[in-house]
Amino acid sequence: MQPYFFPYLGYFQLIRAVDAFVVFDDVNYIRRGWISRNAILGGGAPQRLTLDTVGASQNRPIAEVGVGANREKLLRTIRQNYARAPQFTAAYAVVEAALGVRETGLARFLAEGLRLVCEHLGLNPRWHFSSAVPKDPALRGQDKVLSLCESLGAKQYINLPGGEALYDRDAFARRGVALSFIRPRPVAYPQFGAPFVPNLSIIDVMMFNDREQCARLLQEYNLA
Repeated sequence: MQPYFFPYLGYFQLIRAVDAFVVFDDVNYIRRGWISRNAILGGGAPQRLTLDTVGASQNRPIAEVGVGANREKLLRTIRQNYARAPQFTAAYAVVEAALGVRETGLARFLAEGLRLVCEHLGLNPRWHFSSAVPKDPALRGQDKVLSLCESLGAKQYINLPGGEALYDRDAFARRGVALSFIRPRPVAYPQFGAPFVPNLSIIDVMMFNDREQCARLLQEYNLA
């Protein structure tokens, strides 16, 4: 998966389901996607949270994009919106550590943030960067993913539902790799006593749920 900025719960359900997680950093940056932005709760509605980037372009690999300088502003926004949340102290410590990572490259910065959140959630996959895995650099799309699977000795490849339009089960089976997809189930939890706003950043999940509650939410998916 491309590294995302504090992604939603389903992304971490995917990490829970796997033994090894490959940070897809040698594919092009996607503008208006979730690589450098997400949504938190603000005034009872989704509020955009965007990490500044340097040199971001859809013609440039994620590994070649840099991190901008608005991290303190993002921390202030998160504090303002969640200071009264029941798990603020523990969750904010994770967010602060992630935004304090000293990496200047976007892919490594985001991957370290993912690792810190996983540590808080009790997830411990083996981490790989696709740019460091041996493969034919000319490969694209499904062929590139299959090459990564073969290089890492994978017998099963698991992806989020959006991958169903991109990957063919028969093509994977012919290469000895089972193809599966995470299907997150609907979840809800209290958010300041207001109507629940779904599909926000993992920041929101951590702010309102302790580790035991997070562990239960991480299991709310089907694998098919």
